[in-house]
Amino acid sequence: MSEHFVSIINGEHTLSAILHDTDCCDIDTKDKRVKTGVLIVVGGPQYRIGSHRQFVKLSRALAAAGIPSMRFDSAGMGDSTGSKVMFYQQNDDIAAAIQLFMQQCPHLNNIVLWGLCDAASAALLYCYRRADSRVVGLVLLNPWVRQQHSHAQVMLKHYYWQRLSSKAFWQKLLAGGLNPWQSIKDVLQTYKASKSSQPKRAAEVKQPSKEKTTAENYVQHMLAGWQAFAGRTLVITSGNDHTAQEFLDLCAHNPAWEQCLARAQHHHVTAANHTFATTLWRGEVEQQTAKFVRQ
Repeated sequence: MSEHFVSIINGEHTLSAILHDTDCCDIDTKDKRVKTGVLIVVGGPQYRIGSHRQFVKLSRALAAAGIPSMRFDSAGMGDSTGSKVMFYQQNDDIAAAIQLFMQQCPHLNNIVLWGLCDAASAALLYCYRRADSRVVGLVLLNPWVRQQHSHAQVMLKHYYWQRLSSKAFWQKLLAGGLNPWQSIKDVLQTYKASKSSQPKRAAEVKQPSKEKTTAENYVQHMLAGWQAFAGRTLVITSGNDHTAQEFLDLCAHNPAWEQCLARAQHHHVTAANHTFATTLWRGEVEQQTAKFVRQ
């Protein structure tokens, strides 16, 4: 395995990346290197190492399986230059990263985009914006589909109900450690938010044109990107995560999202938190990713 730093030129700024390549032979054909690489898209306020070195460990696990990968800092993050962009503005960075990845590894024919949280959203938005035949697979972990009403519904259904059924909550309340009136006010505000900005019924939602993606329409564009994507998708969700629950609730109540998830491979890690922080949970993600790429 080789592991080295590379620079990605994207317009006026330079992105920093770590490339993990391998000289291993493909275990199926014995005489060819793996022709599919994994591009790890990084979202949120973090850089290419990832929470608890998650992306480093994933890349090394993939390399041990003979699968090349590259992880990079988006503009304005980590060691990359330029101004910080939102996850729904990463299309050019992803395109430039794919281009360099395949130049550095000329044996690659295909790319799988891998993303956690809003990086998973960015991968779907890339599919919405660009018909890139090199991208044959998506690995989406706990995709970010945060909307005011849906987040409030998840909080009511999962967070507040769990608190009310918690012995520690009632002990704290009876001991005077909580302001009951403030708690009631918070619940009422959350309930009000859950009833606002309800999504249109599936039959009423129009397919969006290639308009600019914003904080207001990115969820609709994610769906359009997923519907248009001709490759395969692996969705990995956590059982102990409100972001994952919001995504799963959306798929359960919106037929178009439900159809997309039904076409995908779906692996649910029941006890895992948002970032799959333990060795066991991370290992499941690594194994599922390697298996998916080899398929």
